[in-house]
Amino acid sequence: MLPCLNKQLFGLECLGCGIQRATLLMFRGDFVLAFKTYPAIYTLILLALFLIFNLIIKFKYDYGIKIGLISLNVIIIVVSFLIKIIN
Repeated sequence: MLPCLNKQLFGLECLGCGIQRATLLMFRGDFVLAFKTYPAIYTLILLALFLIFNLIIKFKYDYGIKIGLISLNVIIIVVSFLIKIIN
């Protein structure tokens, strides 16, 4: 795994800390622990799949869906980061 430069330099985890472990856990089939490690893993995958699929097929409201999924991911990432810092 790649080390977090932010954590090494400042001693604080960044907003992306845990995504590598969560991806590895997901590929191993441990879906619950992947979610506990990085709660936004599944919504990020959903966003990536939508963006790839949208390259092939254009949707009528694709811009709104993109903004909604991006907003959802940002909220989940920030809230889980704040919870991790508080604990």
